[in-house]
Amino acid sequence: MLQEQVKRELIAILGSDHFKDDPQSLVTHSYDGTPMLQSLPDAVVYPSSTEQVSQIMKVLSRYKIPVVGRGSGTNLCGGTVPVEGGVVMVMHRMNQILEVDLENLTATVQPGLNTKLFSTHVESLGLFYPPDPSSMSISTIGGNIAECSGGLRGLKYGTTKDYVIGLEAVLANGDIIRTGGKLMKDVAGYDLTKLLVGSEGTLAIITEAILKLIPPPRYKKTMLAMYKDLNGAARTVSKIIENRIIPATLEILDNATIRVVDDFAKLGLPLDMEAILIIEQDGDEEAVERDIAIITEVCTSEHADQVSIAASVEEAEKLLTARRSAFTALARLRPTTILEDATVPRSKIADMVIEINRIAKKHQVQISTFGHAGDGNLHPTATTDARDKEEIERVDAAFEEIFEAAIRLGGTITGEHGVGMVKSPYLEWKVGPAGMQVMKAIKSSFDPDNLLNPGKVFAKETRKRVVIQRG
Repeated sequence: MLQEQVKRELIAILGSDHFKDDPQSLVTHSYDGTPMLQSLPDAVVYPSSTEQVSQIMKVLSRYKIPVVGRGSGTNLCGGTVPVEGGVVMVMHRMNQILEVDLENLTATVQPGLNTKLFSTHVESLGLFYPPDPSSMSISTIGGNIAECSGGLRGLKYGTTKDYVIGLEAVLANGDIIRTGGKLMKDVAGYDLTKLLVGSEGTLAIITEAILKLIPPPRYKKTMLAMYKDLNGAARTVSKIIENRIIPATLEILDNATIRVVDDFAKLGLPLDMEAILIIEQDGDEEAVERDIAIITEVCTSEHADQVSIAASVEEAEKLLTARRSAFTALARLRPTTILEDATVPRSKIADMVIEINRIAKKHQVQISTFGHAGDGNLHPTATTDARDKEEIERVDAAFEEIFEAAIRLGGTITGEHGVGMVKSPYLEWKVGPAGMQVMKAIKSSFDPDNLLNPGKVFAKETRKRVVIQRG
C-alpha cells in the first residue's frame, strides 16, 4: 500500500475521482491480455494531461515508487502486469485527436486514443493510417507505440515505428521531452523517437504522438489459395516476393487453425487443406489486376488445390475479419490460450511450421499456427488449461524450443508482441551479452532508479540455450 502522504499528493494532482486503490480497481489492473500472469498494484491513477503525468512522476520519483503505463492491456507479453507493485497509470482520459494536418499529412494524438476509432476518422478524411494490429478495435495508439505493434498490413506498409515521427514523453524524474516533429528528415542527434517506439514503457511515459498519414489505396483485391502441401504454400510466399510483388496482406493458416476459424466464422472452407494463404493487394486498379494475375500463376505453379478471388468487398472483408479472429476462435477450444510470435526469414516459413509441429508432437501439446507469412511472423498458439500444471510445463518447454528454432533459422524470439515478462529470459539468445549491456545502459540513463515498468525486458536470469536437432 502507498503511504498516506503519497496518496494525498497524488489526489491533490488528480482529484479523488481519478485516484483508485479499492480492491476492485487493483484487481482489474493486475493483469493484461497475457494468460497466467497477475500481480496487484498499490494504486491506479488516471491523468488527463501531460502536466499531470509530469507531476505524478515527480512524486513517484521522490518516493521511489514504480509505475506501469497502461492503455487497454491487450498486449501478450505480460508488458503491463505490475510485478513490483507500485502505481498503474492508465492513459484512457488522454484520448483526443489533437490535430489532423492536411498540409503535412500528419495527425497529432494522445496515447489513450482507440486505434480503430483513429483509423476510421482518418479514412473519413480521405487519408490512411496503415498499422492494423488484430486488437485494433480495443487497443490504444499509446499501447501500439509502446509495443511497436504490427498487423496484417505490415508486409507492404511497415509497422507502428514507420509512422511515428514525433513524440512527447515524460521521463522518470518528471521532465518532459519532445522528439522529432512534422518532418520527413531529421538527423539532429540520436533518433530518440525510434528508441522510444517499442521500448515497452521502460524508458518514458508517452503523452503525445505525431503520426504520419498517407493517401489511401484506390483499389483492392483479395484472394484465397488453398494447399494440401504446406511446402507448396511456403514456396508460394517466397516466389511472390521473388516476382517483385509486395502484397498488402499475405497471411497463412495451418490445418488446425483452418478448422477452428471455419467453425467460428462459417466460411465453408475445405477442412482437408494443410495450409491456406489469404492474399490482398491494393494500389492502382491496373497494377493490382496485373499483380493478382501473376500471384494466381504462382499459386497454380506451386500446386495450389484451389485459387479463388473474393467476389465483393464484403466477401473480402469477411475473409480478413476471419483471419483477425483466429485467436478468438482458438480460445473457444480450451480454458487457456497462449498466443506467441516468432519471426523467421520468409524463405524459412515452411521449415518453421514443420519445426513447430514437430515440437508440439514431441511435447504432446496442441499448437495451431497462423500468421503474417509475407514478413515471416508466425503465431504458434497453444490451447491448454492453466489448472493442469504438468501440461503447462510441457507447453513452456515447447515454446522454449520454438524460440530456439526461430533463432537457429535466422529469426527472432518476437516479431511484434514484445519482450515484456514472457520473452525476457530469452532476449540474450537474440542480442548476445554485449547487446544486453548496451540495452541496460540505455535503460539506466533514462531511468536510473528503475521505476518505469520494472521487471520487464531484462530477466533476472537468462534461460540456458537448448540445442535442438531436427527429426
